[in-house]
Amino acid sequence: QVQLVESGGGLVQAGGSLRLSCAASGSIFSINVMAWYRQAPGKQREFVASMNSGGTTNYADSVKGRFTISRDNAKKTVYLQMNSLKPEDTAVYYCNAGIRTWDRRDINSWGQGTQVTVSS
Repeated sequence: QVQLVESGGGLVQAGGSLRLSCAASGSIFSINVMAWYRQAPGKQREFVASMNSGGTTNYADSVKGRFTISRDNAKKTVYLQMNSLKPEDTAVYYCNAGIRTWDRRDINSWGQGTQVTVSS
């Protein structure tokens, strides 16, 4: 019923930039928080950034000043602009959203993930 689809991952050299996108679709009445998480090989999934419907943002300390989260509510899309990328940013990046469906169910939805690889 609800789907999140990420795009924009890839291979980039250290110091470079990438922009991730995540579009939500399906039986969506409203979306509260939209967020990005990442999981590096052998590590647990970790929080990267979030933005609520009012525009309040939060960032992990490791990405503050380098990553910027934004969203287009009309398009039900969240973006992650990643600048000054470091090899330690290499991970699968997952989109997450708190969604209320038209039949008033609250769903915590995840995308399938997109690979970001930063070479040194």
